[in-house]
Amino acid sequence: MHHALPTSSVTPLGRGQGRSSARARARFDGVRALLPALLPLLMLAPPAWSQGTMADSTTQREPVNNSSLSAELMFEILLGELNTQQGEPGVGYSLLLDAARRTGDARLFQRAVDIALQSRSGDAALEAANAWRQAQPQSREANRHVLQILLALNRVADTLLPLRNDINLAPADERASALVSIPGLYARVSNKKQAAQIIEQALAPFQARSDTGPISWTVIGHMRLLAGDLDGSFQAAQRSLALDNSSQAPVWLGLELMSQRYPGAEALVTAALDKHPSPDLRLGLARVLIEQLRLDDATLQLSRLSVSHPDFSPGWLLLGSVLAEKGDATAAEAAWKRYLGSVDVRDAKLQRELAQVYLGLAQIASRRGDDAAAESWLARIDDPRSLARVQIQRASILARQGKMPQARQLIADLPERNPAERRTKLLAEVQLLRDHQALEAAYERLTQALTLEPNDAELQYEQAMVAEKMNRLEVMERLLGDIIARTPTHYQALNALGYSWADRGIRLEEARDLIVRALAQTPDDPFITDSLGWVEFRLGRHQDALRLLQQAYRARADAEIAAHLGEVMWTLGQREQALQVWREGLRAAPDNTTLRSTLQRLRVPL
Repeated sequence: MHHALPTSSVTPLGRGQGRSSARARARFDGVRALLPALLPLLMLAPPAWSQGTMADSTTQREPVNNSSLSAELMFEILLGELNTQQGEPGVGYSLLLDAARRTGDARLFQRAVDIALQSRSGDAALEAANAWRQAQPQSREANRHVLQILLALNRVADTLLPLRNDINLAPADERASALVSIPGLYARVSNKKQAAQIIEQALAPFQARSDTGPISWTVIGHMRLLAGDLDGSFQAAQRSLALDNSSQAPVWLGLELMSQRYPGAEALVTAALDKHPSPDLRLGLARVLIEQLRLDDATLQLSRLSVSHPDFSPGWLLLGSVLAEKGDATAAEAAWKRYLGSVDVRDAKLQRELAQVYLGLAQIASRRGDDAAAESWLARIDDPRSLARVQIQRASILARQGKMPQARQLIADLPERNPAERRTKLLAEVQLLRDHQALEAAYERLTQALTLEPNDAELQYEQAMVAEKMNRLEVMERLLGDIIARTPTHYQALNALGYSWADRGIRLEEARDLIVRALAQTPDDPFITDSLGWVEFRLGRHQDALRLLQQAYRARADAEIAAHLGEVMWTLGQREQALQVWREGLRAAPDNTTLRSTLQRLRVPL
């Protein structure tokens, strides 16, 4: 169905239409008197709903198949269409539905339903669909119309029998797809708990069967998940696997439960993968792990995928992205080149993926100082949606070459057809200026933007970070405090202010409180975990600090986290471990100021 119906429809078509119906009937009686003269014309001009076609006059005339409809009925259909086209859909609906009931023709029932839907009369559409189903009880199309209209009207309780009928009426080779489509049918109903109960009742005859049971329990699990019943959803996934331990459907449900951090879901997924490896499912598992910022675990799954399915290009694509995020540029480059070797780079469907790879390789080359290689990768990008990222990358190369005016102009020349593109240009320019220590220019650019949008939290946060780099700490605290006052759950502002106090060794208990509040919003963020570990170190809780910083470093081998972890290890006498972590940090980011200043302060030669 293509029409959404209001939950409380307008006056049903075909009811309360006394004057219009009387006028139409009078018009009909007048036209009927002309039948003898008009009948020949009518037979040469089939009605719009007929599937017959007129033969060209120059071709051989085919035998005429005269309609079995009476002249009166054909005029009723014609009059119904005329009334609909002339702005009286209620009259047209009544006439066409009457004709449909008298003939049992599915096309006429469909036309009556369409008129009601176009007039946003849900009750009338349901009346026509029910009449259609009664006339043709074995018609899946008629039954599906009833089901979808009931759902559009949010009459979930009435869908039990139509839903069960839909599955029963589906051909055997289409039954699985009919079951899989059920959650989508009920996606917009308001009472998801009631929907889950109705679906479970409707699927009762199919739950124990070997052919439909696994999918039925998976569908029930999806609906329980939508209703917030995570325990019930997990149990449904287990029931599905018990019927068929090779089925992938309940494993995908397990991945959804993993995203909700449901205990036991990960074990269900990994056990299923161990028995029946699937590249798509392992890729799905890796994506969930990335969402949870468990980059090492995601890398392990993607590495296993690269061994078991070396020609599976999406695995190499994602592995390269994860390795780049972890700071392992060499391994990321190798993975992305394996991806390029496994796909047809001329395939237009892959241009967005290819752009991601080329941009990543260009960034790696740029960081090595190989501008020619970086430009050669950028020149390969043929995806218009990546234009902004390409030009921003080129601007970064120009800025590093000391050509800041040209770099800024390159960003300024980017299109700004909507507010999102304007925001992208602004933040790209600010980032460019920050990265190349043009802090006054970055601060001024943000000041200009905030003049137009004074309460924009994102811009205020960016200006606070620039102010911190400029050692304007009072300005930074004021900006972050304003954000937190307006949005107490703004985890970036909470973390930034807390870390700033912790790093300066002031207001440590308050700093810890802010960071804990930030971590409650994003429990797996390694940078906020790093902040908490750092404030614990400042408070003298060295073992707690070590545990937290090791956790953060496992999730993200960042140079700044390496600086903090190494210092805690150094303080605890774990000198060799500290040196190893610091060396790893320097390999990933040799110019990181936090790491360099830490080594200088502790007088550690590396």
